[in-house]
Amino acid sequence: MVALTTADTIVNFVYWVFTVYILLIVIYILFSWLQLPYNVWLGRIRSFLYDACEPYLRLFRGIVPPLGGLDFSPAIGIIVLILAQRIVIALLDGLLT
Repeated sequence: MVALTTADTIVNFVYWVFTVYILLIVIYILFSWLQLPYNVWLGRIRSFLYDACEPYLRLFRGIVPPLGGLDFSPAIGIIVLILAQRIVIALLDGLLT
């Protein structure tokens, strides 16, 4: 068994925070594409996803307008998150080791 240091734990935590947020955005996109029947729990999940993802995606909608009826803000938002994840983890690795 490998013992994790505090630095490894912090880096893993930051990695998973970014990853979970990216997954929330992907699920939000899928929910927007699907026309699901009304259900109280699906409504709550959809509301949670909206509240969690929309403020972040709105930043990119102000910069990149829809092209041909397609909204590219989620793709740009995910790319920015992946880049930020890599930068933050590299900085943490450099600072904590």
